[in-house]
Amino acid sequence: MFLYVIRHGEPDYATDSLTENGVKQADALAERMKKHGVDEIYCSPLGRAVQTAQPTCDLLKLPKTIEDWMSEDLVFNELSVDRGYGNRDWSFGCQNTKLIEHDYTFKNWHKNPVFKTCKAPLDGYNRVAACSDEFLARLGYEREGNIYKVVSPSDKRIAAFCHHGFGTTWLSHLLSIPPHILWSSFDIAHSTVTILVFRNNPDGYTAPQCMCLSDISHIYKEDLPLHAGIEFFRDA
Repeated sequence: MFLYVIRHGEPDYATDSLTENGVKQADALAERMKKHGVDEIYCSPLGRAVQTAQPTCDLLKLPKTIEDWMSEDLVFNELSVDRGYGNRDWSFGCQNTKLIEHDYTFKNWHKNPVFKTCKAPLDGYNRVAACSDEFLARLGYEREGNIYKVVSPSDKRIAAFCHHGFGTTWLSHLLSIPPHILWSSFDIAHSTVTILVFRNNPDGYTAPQCMCLSDISHIYKEDLPLHAGIEFFRDA
């Protein structure tokens, strides 16, 4: 089974929708996903994720299943901090060295001072992990520790349209990488594709392998900026 974790296109957060550039990114993404031959589409309930998924749904003539647990709002509430003047931001949005300068582990990462004023960092992470396990079990892969029992072997290609904060938190659990390491050392840009493969091994157990992270080939193909006003590519 292939799992495509896709971040929404460039957003207008104030209206929970896509910018003009974000719409172009979503259209380019749809053409790419058509070539991959996606079988099922799942999506966060938030507008920017739904709007990103829609061109793929239309092109492949597939319905989308809304997954409330993929909402950015839920995990933001749990993993954000007050930056002052009533403004909240991701706790892990600080300088990345603050996350990894000390020897924290999977068991005590949430004790880093970075997360001191978070509402519920560990509970939030564990909620995402539990919902992920339920989601994968529906697809035929049951979590046992850090690996998965292949209950129903599948060759399906599953697309999940979601978000940055949620997506990086989810990838931490899926790949069994401590969250503070994932947050500090990896990133996913707007409309990018991360591909995980669950191999149906003969012994009936599997662990997802990351084939690519935050891939932007569809953006490159259409010569689109990665972010509005920021040219990611240089002319030769």
